[in-house]
Amino acid sequence: MKTDTAKKIVEYISENKQATAKELVDYLEISRQAVFKHLSQLSANNQIYKTGKPPKVFYFVQKKVEAIDDVAEIDSVAKKIIEENYLIITSIGARKNGLEGFIFWCQKTNQPIQKTAKEYVKTLKKYNAFKKAGFINGMAKMKSVFPQVYLDNLFYIDFYSIERFGKTKLGQMLLYAKQSQNKALTKELILDIKPRVRQLIKKYKIDGVGFIPPTVKRETQFIKEMEKGLGLEARKISITKIKTEIAVPQKTLSKLPDRIENAQKTIIVGEKKKYKNILLIDDAVGSGATLNETAAQIRAKGICHGKIVGLAITGSFKGFDVISEV
Repeated sequence: MKTDTAKKIVEYISENKQATAKELVDYLEISRQAVFKHLSQLSANNQIYKTGKPPKVFYFVQKKVEAIDDVAEIDSVAKKIIEENYLIITSIGARKNGLEGFIFWCQKTNQPIQKTAKEYVKTLKKYNAFKKAGFINGMAKMKSVFPQVYLDNLFYIDFYSIERFGKTKLGQMLLYAKQSQNKALTKELILDIKPRVRQLIKKYKIDGVGFIPPTVKRETQFIKEMEKGLGLEARKISITKIKTEIAVPQKTLSKLPDRIENAQKTIIVGEKKKYKNILLIDDAVGSGATLNETAAQIRAKGICHGKIVGLAITGSFKGFDVISEV
């Protein structure tokens, strides 16, 4: 049941379109602790929501949503799969996980929840069939795209997106960790993928690791954060991205020959030490040109005498799909 104070908070926010905690403290003349207790409860009850980060946080009244009759009809297996796999970052930067996020997306796109839940599980099953021991093998794609492949193996941890439902959970996390330079999201993503990276290093007896450097300079570089967060024991291989007059990211190039040329002429492997097996890590693979051309340099310089394995957090499903956002 609503308390008088909670009711006053909702009314104040509704009348003023939004409010800060300080405004509510001044209006109600009660302690900050009491205000935050009510705000927390109202938020948990989906009566209000907040946007922003301290010290600039604003509260809004949650629009009323019609009762959802078919949510209860979703079977327990489907609910579990959705809870574990679904994530959406809304247009205003709110994170909605699992079933809550799935219901939000269904309502926003005017789709029946129960039926769409069944279709999501079916689609996810189709794409998960490509995963073996937690990895998607991208070598078939590489061989269908490039006349010569210099990698011995290429793995994705997940696809960047799937048909109809868009970006996967890892795809969402990667996109917004990079674009918003959100350190908390970056840390969460790194912790999520860390066991898989170590799994590959152990399996292929990796003694050298190379991180594909970014093209666009950012205050917080995702690849650098990943390098630190993974804390790998294997020696780091020197790979440099040449600074050109105008930085041209791979994702802006729509033709494969341009992507190959970009990788050939802007990526430099400066390593001289010899390795048995090397792991090359990138955040996302569209064409695979950067990983393949880096591997070509390693082969040409005789740096690796064993296998060169490529790993991306996410990759595209078909031949030359371009992941243009990340």
